[in-house]
Amino acid sequence: MIYVKQHNTEKGRIIAMCDEGVVGKVLTEGAREIDLQKYSDFYKGKLITPEQAEEEIGEDPFFSANIVGKDAVDVFIKKGVVQQESVSTIAGVPFVHIYSIE
Repeated sequence: MIYVKQHNTEKGRIIAMCDEGVVGKVLTEGAREIDLQKYSDFYKGKLITPEQAEEEIGEDPFFSANIVGKDAVDVFIKKGVVQQESVSTIAGVPFVHIYSIE
């Protein structure tokens, strides 16, 4: 299962997507850190299946996306939004940050 939460900002839509199993954890590797404990509210929206997550992100453009976890990242790869070579890992967990630059 995947948490999906959309944040509407004046710059556009931000998508936060995170595998259920990593929300609440702090991922650390060297000097890098993703704090999914402190910022769990940013990600905790609907808890849905990967298939539902594909529908949730839809076709509408978004300003940025924060995607953490294998299942969540796979949704964006399957939709063709992310390529495998763009995926990073921290503590063995795949993640991608997408930004729209204007």
